[in-house]
Amino acid sequence: SYAALIPHDDGAEISAQAMASLIKASGCNVEGYWPMLMAKMVSNVGMDALIKMGSGAGGGGAAAGPAAGAAGEAPAAGGAAGGAAEKKKVEEEEEEEEMD
Repeated sequence: SYAALIPHDDGAEISAQAMASLIKASGCNVEGYWPMLMAKMVSNVGMDALIKMGSGAGGGGAAAGPAAGAAGEAPAAGGAAGGAAEKKKVEEEEEEEEMD
């Protein structure tokens, strides 16, 4: 939560009251229990550890490999790298066709 990161960056105590004040000052609203839960999690786990964990919201995953053609067929070896090589090969073939 940004309401926990701001006091952390300033070296201030991360408390439920501080987070609730920041949330209110920003013009946002949350249920009253969220700042308390976040403050308790920060005190138990530590803000640095939470930052290192990341959000788990995705976004950093690898590209999907080529889809399996038939049921039970395994994807080609190489995953995303294999898919990139296949795409490059298709592009080269299209360029050759355009030259003809």
